[in-house]
Amino acid sequence: MADQQIAVIVGAGAGLSASLARKFSGEGMKVALAARDTAKLADLVAEVDGQAYTCDTADPASVQALFSSVIADLGVPEVVVFNASRRVRGEITEIDPDEVREAILTTCYGGFLVGQEAAKVMLLAGHGTIMFTGASAGVKGFPKSATFAMGKFGLRGLAQSMARELHPQNIHVVHVVVDGGIRSEERDRIDGRGDDGWLLPDAIADTYYHLHMQHRSSWSWEIEVRPWTEGF
Repeated sequence: MADQQIAVIVGAGAGLSASLARKFSGEGMKVALAARDTAKLADLVAEVDGQAYTCDTADPASVQALFSSVIADLGVPEVVVFNASRRVRGEITEIDPDEVREAILTTCYGGFLVGQEAAKVMLLAGHGTIMFTGASAGVKGFPKSATFAMGKFGLRGLAQSMARELHPQNIHVVHVVVDGGIRSEERDRIDGRGDDGWLLPDAIADTYYHLHMQHRSSWSWEIEVRPWTEGF
């Protein structure tokens, strides 16, 4: 339909991204899914009647091409979610500097590139929502996880700065701190915590949609989601 909203999920895959795609589609939105490897998205694309796009979030030309293609195929996006990240675990004295650079380019610089392109098209449209998926590592650095902390701390700073700049221009910018592990079939097999021990991806997706639907008189720039049984 002519007034159908467009949602773009960058860094798409299983888990939270899939739940976001199902939620947005279920609410009547057209969904574009972007990832380096689009072959893995075939089943999800068919399920939500969406479209898949190849995108390397660390490459400016690739991100620009993504937005150009989405606009040409579907229209100007109303919602853009940056969900890409990359981890390099290890002791600070041993982690590979080249791997660290690539991880930060994906997790943080990629967020900047996607946020920049989203802001350009949304400012022209006069409205829109840009969401960044954060993590516990964006507010507290853990041992042997310096790379993820750097990437997610930077992403949080980007989101806060963009929110202060763009909220007065009717662009809603949100940073979602996912403070805990997201449930998956693999984690259930290994751990067996059940629903209470993990964040359920469908429940997180409900929160993202609520944030998109917030009235601008009470916009949130950041929210934290976490399992109710876990200590702070």
